[in-house]
Amino acid sequence: MSEHRRKPPQSQEGGRAAARRGQSGSSSGRRAAPRGATGSPSDSYGTSPPESGSYGPGGEERPYGGRAEARRAAQRSSGSRRRAPEPAGRGRRGGPTSPTGRGRAAAPGKKRIIDYPRAGKYGAARWVPSWKLVTGLFIGFFGSMVAVAGIAYAMVQVPDVALTAKAQNNVFYWADGSEMVATGGETNRQNVNLSQIPKNMQYAVVSQENKTFYTDSGIDPKGIGRAVFNMARGGETQGGSTITQQYVKNAMLNDQSQTISRKFKEIFVSIKVGATVRKDKIMEGYLNSAYYGRSAYGIQAAARAYFNEDAVKLDAGQCAFLAAMLKGATYYDPAGSMSIDTAATPDANKKRALRQMQDTLDKMVEYGHLSPTERAKFTTLPKSQNPRANNELSGQVGYLVDLAKAYLINNTNITADDLQQGGYSIHTTFEKKKVDELEKAVTKVRKANIKPKERPDKDKYVQFGGASVDPATGAIKAIYGGEDATKHFTNNADATGAQVGSTFKPFVLAAAMKWGVRNPDGNEVQAQDERTQVNPQSLYSGKNDLKIKEYDGSVWKNEKGKEWLQENDGKESYGSPPDYKIDLREAMRESVNSAFVQLGMDVGLDKVKESAEDAGLLKSSLAGTNYPSFSIGISDPSAIRMAGAYATFAASGKQNDPFSVQKVTSKNGTEYTHEVKTKEAFAAKVADNVTDVLKTVVEKGTGTNAKLEGREVAGKTGTTDGNKSAWFVGYTPQLSTSITMFRMDDDETKKNREFLKMYGTGGQKKIHGASFPSEIWHDYMEQALKGTQPKAFPTPEPIGEVINDTPTPTPTPTFTQTEDASPTPSPTPSESPSSSSPSPSPSETCQFTWQCPGQDNGGTGNGGTDGGVTSSPTATVTDGTGNTRGNGNGGGLFQGPTG
Repeated sequence: MSEHRRKPPQSQEGGRAAARRGQSGSSSGRRAAPRGATGSPSDSYGTSPPESGSYGPGGEERPYGGRAEARRAAQRSSGSRRRAPEPAGRGRRGGPTSPTGRGRAAAPGKKRIIDYPRAGKYGAARWVPSWKLVTGLFIGFFGSMVAVAGIAYAMVQVPDVALTAKAQNNVFYWADGSEMVATGGETNRQNVNLSQIPKNMQYAVVSQENKTFYTDSGIDPKGIGRAVFNMARGGETQGGSTITQQYVKNAMLNDQSQTISRKFKEIFVSIKVGATVRKDKIMEGYLNSAYYGRSAYGIQAAARAYFNEDAVKLDAGQCAFLAAMLKGATYYDPAGSMSIDTAATPDANKKRALRQMQDTLDKMVEYGHLSPTERAKFTTLPKSQNPRANNELSGQVGYLVDLAKAYLINNTNITADDLQQGGYSIHTTFEKKKVDELEKAVTKVRKANIKPKERPDKDKYVQFGGASVDPATGAIKAIYGGEDATKHFTNNADATGAQVGSTFKPFVLAAAMKWGVRNPDGNEVQAQDERTQVNPQSLYSGKNDLKIKEYDGSVWKNEKGKEWLQENDGKESYGSPPDYKIDLREAMRESVNSAFVQLGMDVGLDKVKESAEDAGLLKSSLAGTNYPSFSIGISDPSAIRMAGAYATFAASGKQNDPFSVQKVTSKNGTEYTHEVKTKEAFAAKVADNVTDVLKTVVEKGTGTNAKLEGREVAGKTGTTDGNKSAWFVGYTPQLSTSITMFRMDDDETKKNREFLKMYGTGGQKKIHGASFPSEIWHDYMEQALKGTQPKAFPTPEPIGEVINDTPTPTPTPTFTQTEDASPTPSPTPSESPSSSSPSPSPSETCQFTWQCPGQDNGGTGNGGTDGGVTSSPTATVTDGTGNTRGNGNGGGLFQGPTG
């Protein structure tokens, strides 16, 4: 290339000026360009080679060509310094510098062990780990886990189930703090050698629970994963799924918490047990420590508890049965566990146990442990004995303990497993004096009247139950569960299935006073919105075989179009023809079915149901809520709940749920303290008016046997369909008590046990609430309240309006002796109005007033019958052709005519 074509070089002064300007900018907040980037002569001709720059031919540095290039050089230098800690010697993009000056300068730096975030990468690439890093971390994590597992395995010890699987006592206390009984530590646990455990028992648990027991390592990884996952997400906890894990769980009774840490500990212990302990020893330890129900730990105790024989004598059917108990005796024990769960009835448990037993036997055949011929011998449940063996739980104590335990299981965080391990001090609400007096009152009536040897077809299987509740708090003060908890193990104070009959009528009256009857002239909306509260003077028909109507006057019909004719006790009509009107006070006093069935229809059965629930009855105990007979007691609440519901009236409408435990303590301190939570079920004037009406039942009606000298008493009698149960429920301001009587075959081995009729029981033509139940109530309450100051019920405020008021007076009902009449004295002629007299007397007219001083109002006097209660109400249906038939249910759930 010719010389004249080359661009002449810039003057040296221009380069120095640019450098000076860069230095001046640095002093004013702008950094000067580094040496080697300014093009100064000192950079080009010094002793050290330049760090950067452009070289012309012959290695001569090309000077910068002006201010702009000098400025850019200064900016590049400033940016290089800001990118610390990038090593010096890197160009704008970093990297080693090539001989041409276009590469990246590599400078020595400290090497990092973990290159993260990654050096030399920008943006998202800096945060993507390299495969070397991922591999290293995985190896490190896996190695750490192996090390931790190894340490954990070395630290855990193989437990000795014989030393650790021991239960402590639970101590139960009376309400005054004195000890009632210590129970739990009496567990009948006796270890036996594997040679004393039948092979069939071993094969039964292996076939049902862990078929790979003899070949597995002791744990089930899938089961463990499910359990840990469920607990981690707060779901249902799960136990060990192999026999080895169950053995370890039984041996670790000192720590039964369902936590992830405990589960991991159990896993390591199970692995160690599986690796170091022979399978036969594991099987022996498991069967000797497992819980079979009935306070029996171990196969020997279970064999004695259920069959009263040694474990070595068990046959294949009994072994399969006991294997079913390991699933949870609450739901498989044929005796039932209704005090813990109402679903655990004897019948339901028998079905579950038989199904589980048959499944176990089938699997034993499938896995080659039992021959088909031997298996065919066991198609029914083996006969088991009474579940109670502890003599300290005899009498009423066993029922009290069961009730307290059931309350804790259903209402606190204390579980059945916790109670089995024991260590609790349980302070109950039961008063020993009241419990003893209630038992004495029942025993007195039983001994004097119930003679099963003389009248086996009439007096055998007679049962009594009772409960006493404090209206102010709901505390259960006493119960009567049966003759002896070690002989009759169904608690008659709890749910029995016995219908309550006419003792249900006060809830109908309360609904009528609280919500009122519906408007018969409006549409459905108006009928609900335009209600009229009912006054006790309201008039309803007492006619026998009354055709029941809807609130709007239309005739009620069932789903088949059949009408309902309500029958009264003894087929008697109350009041004067043609309308037979009587007021609700008299209808309650004489327990007239027709009046209350129609009242229930006018109010609405939904409101009657709500009234009963508000008072304290359980929804699950209410039956036939869509049928007219619902209002006359076809439901089956327990004696405890009936006493609690009437206590709501005694407390002027304040409702408290019945409870049996005040406080629970353990070595950890207080575990539970009951808090009274009062709700307003009814306004005071509603409850007090109901009480005022129920007072007349005791003073002049069917409940006169319950009178207490010097005390005000309110109550109601009740008898049910077929004379199968009889009740008296009554109260004073301080105490509410219910007494029930019924007949039921006590043989728990029988299927589908039924309530038996009580015609002729106790030497009486039929049993009603006015007889034995009210007599027991009287004798008990007289002693239970002894020494306490009598209290009066509040004076009720006027309420509601008189419904169906007419000028036609209503004389007292005419009583006639019928075939089913009670053996009580017949009314005198003066008590019955003359049928030939068309005009009422002044006393008859007075029946419509609130109260008539000195007027008997037609009461039958002491020993009067139960009205629609003595012979259970029998509804009659007409098919529209003039033919009438009884529905066969006598006031029970409407079944309709046949044919």
